[in-house]
Formats: sequence, C-alpha cells, structure tokens
Amino acid sequence: MIPLLLAVAVLAAACFPLDFLSAPGDDDPGTTLPIAGRLPVYIDSVDILLLESWPVQVHVVVKGNLPNPCHTLAWDLGEPDADGRIVLDLYSTADLDQVCVEMLQGFEQTIAVGSFTSGSYVLVVNGVEYPFTI
Repeated sequence: MIPLLLAVAVLAAACFPLDFLSAPGDDDPGTTLPIAGRLPVYIDSVDILLLESWPVQVHVVVKGNLPNPCHTLAWDLGEPDADGRIVLDLYSTADLDQVCVEMLQGFEQTIAVGSFTSGSYVLVVNGVEYPFTI
C-alpha cells in the first residue's frame, strides 16, 4: 500500500510542481510566479458557426492538440480590419520548468468571434484563412 501511495505522490508532483522562480525584473524577491511561455498548438480542424440571430453571431470551433497535458490553451482575437479580416492566434502556455508526461493532449474549444452584419469576412487562424459570408 505504501509503495502505491508513494508512486501516486511522485506522479502528482510531476504534474503540479511546488517550486516557482521569481519573475524577471521583479523588485520584490519574496514574490514568486511560474515561468510561462507562448508555445505552439497543433490544429486539426476549424469550423465556423453562424448562429441564427441578427446581427449574426459567429463562433469558431477549433479541434487540435496541446504539446502535453500540462499546457493550457490560450488565444488572442483581433477586431475585424477594413477588409473584413479577423485574426485569431491560438497558442499554449505552460510552466517551462514543469516536468510532464510527453504526450499530446486533445482539445476542442468554442470561441465567440463576434456579431456581424451582411458582408464577406476572413477568419485567419494561426495564419490559415477561413472565408465566410453573411
């Protein structure tokens, strides 16, 4: 029983590290923050949903994989420009010093893009264009 509890404790410590480093430029040495980065995601599919409303609400469903289970999905969504281009940058964040199982972690995320009136638009997800018309 004790070896099993020891194994569970070691695995839990690998996914949830207890030590954090001070953030660069932090004037208060007593304050500690995890080290994070802007890391890649692997996108398998992008589906644009046009909801039946006026103005039309646009959502995007993104399916893909994170580098490992310790990564968290994040994104930046821009406003439409004069040409109707909307940029969505997906990335992952993680504690770079954290020890984690090296295996892909699947995700499916629905993101509200906004409400739009009639026109042609292009959703740009990590550099790939997905045109749609309302």
